[in-house]
Amino acid sequence: MSYRKELPNNFTEEDGYIISPPDRTLVIITIFLVIIGIMAIFSAGSSKAIAENLSPLHFTIRQLIWLVGGIIGAGFLTRYDYKKLKKYSLTLPIIVIVLLALVQFTQFGLTVNGAKRWFVCGPLQFQPSEFAKPAVILMFATIFSKNISLFDPKKFPHYILFGIMLLFIYKQPNLSMIILLLMTTISIMYMSGGASLKQILFSVAGFSFLASMFIKDYQKQRILVWLDPNKDPLNAGYNIIQSLIAFASGGFFGVGYGNSKQKLSWLPEGHTDFIFAVIAEEVGFLGCFFIICLFAMFVQRGFVIATRSPDLFGKLVSMGITFSIGFQALMNMSVASSAVPATGIPLPFISYGGSSLFISLCMLGVLLNISKKRVQRIRPYNEQRYYNN
Repeated sequence: MSYRKELPNNFTEEDGYIISPPDRTLVIITIFLVIIGIMAIFSAGSSKAIAENLSPLHFTIRQLIWLVGGIIGAGFLTRYDYKKLKKYSLTLPIIVIVLLALVQFTQFGLTVNGAKRWFVCGPLQFQPSEFAKPAVILMFATIFSKNISLFDPKKFPHYILFGIMLLFIYKQPNLSMIILLLMTTISIMYMSGGASLKQILFSVAGFSFLASMFIKDYQKQRILVWLDPNKDPLNAGYNIIQSLIAFASGGFFGVGYGNSKQKLSWLPEGHTDFIFAVIAEEVGFLGCFFIICLFAMFVQRGFVIATRSPDLFGKLVSMGITFSIGFQALMNMSVASSAVPATGIPLPFISYGGSSLFISLCMLGVLLNISKKRVQRIRPYNEQRYYNN
């Protein structure tokens, strides 16, 4: 007899229904990743902070502040019934679009390194595009859990919202976030059964064709330089070359924590997009392999949670969160090791960036919430009482 199928929805703990604790393995994995991130930010960011006449702890303290906020958010979402998130499936994407519009068309937008991605209001500074990740996951998980048909007319308004969101992110520009959002959406569609493998491949091919038409000149240059960084060693190929030098210098065991030379102004984004290269130099192949294993275990636990979820909405949300974090980690590490052309995307839980850390922890909270939703034990007396009635 399957209690999951036969017990009523209102069968509470008083009646013998027990909600299991959150997935402890996932919590431990995340704790390791966050600790590694704080240590790496202190090592890679201290020299940059000193160069900018700031305290060596500047970036570390700011990351810790966002970490506290992320822990609070994760704790709340771990206790908040994930099924109630459905009512925000339209509200959250609209809020994200409004924030993206404010970044582009008002004085709240801040341009850094040629990209206008940051929303600034007093001491508060964050990237609205990071909030697009949970918004997209929630929106598509909700509509596909109700109806898996890809061409359902009721889904068209959601597709339009998604398109507007992508246009604003393209305007920033932030091609890596567009790729991440599209791949996450495709994974949700495929896992729901609403899109076949043939449709998925056709969509990817179509997006690749469109991207080749609208890709900017500097992005084309990145692809050409990726094939041969020495063609432009002091400009477009500079970061790739310096990153590869960091990997080569680290070898198998690394040069030791805090002893990276590439972080000393040789690798400009050593505390953000290329933090994995600094880690590779300091702790070597063994340290990198350990981080890769942590992310692999994170993805494995996420997939397990998705398969155990008792409803389609929970499956799609957990699958979307797991894929988003796993694919983002893969993109960042691939860029740092020059396996793919350079794109600006942080390493989840590790790279400096409060918005990324906060959103990653909040998504983790939802994932942990879904992991709790299963029957663990039924009290014989109360079970008998229910069925006798």
